[in-house]
Amino acid sequence: MNDVKITAMGIMVSTGAALVLLAVFAMFNDTGAIYVHTVFEILGANAVICVGLALIGKLEGAFAVLKHLLLEVSYVIAVLLVFGLVFNWYSVVPVWYLVVMAVAVYAFVVFAGTAKMRRDVREINELLRKRREK
Repeated sequence: MNDVKITAMGIMVSTGAALVLLAVFAMFNDTGAIYVHTVFEILGANAVICVGLALIGKLEGAFAVLKHLLLEVSYVIAVLLVFGLVFNWYSVVPVWYLVVMAVAVYAFVVFAGTAKMRRDVREINELLRKRREK
C-alpha cells in the first residue's frame, strides 16, 4: 500500500511540475491558455511514467546506477513522445521543449524524492536514538 501512495504522490508532483513548466512556455510564447483536456493528458502521461518507473525500480539491482538513470530518462522521454503524437501536442509545443521539460520534471521529482528520503532517515535515526536512551 505504501508503494501505491508513493506512486500516487509522484504522479501528482510530476503533473504539477509539468503544468507549471507548460504554463511558463505558454506565457513566453503567446500560445494562449492551457485547456482542461491537456491537464488530463499530462496527468495520464505522468501516471504511465510513474508506474513504469516503479516497475523499472524493481530492476534496480540488475543495473548500475548510471544505466538505471539512463533507462529511466529514456523511458520518460519515450512516453512523452508517444503521448505527444497521440494527443497532437507538437502543434503547440516543440519536441525539443518537451524533451527539456521531461528532463527538468524528472530531475525535480528525483530531487524531491531524495529530500523526502533524507527527512525520513533523520526521523528514523532520531527515533532509534531515543529508543537507545530508554
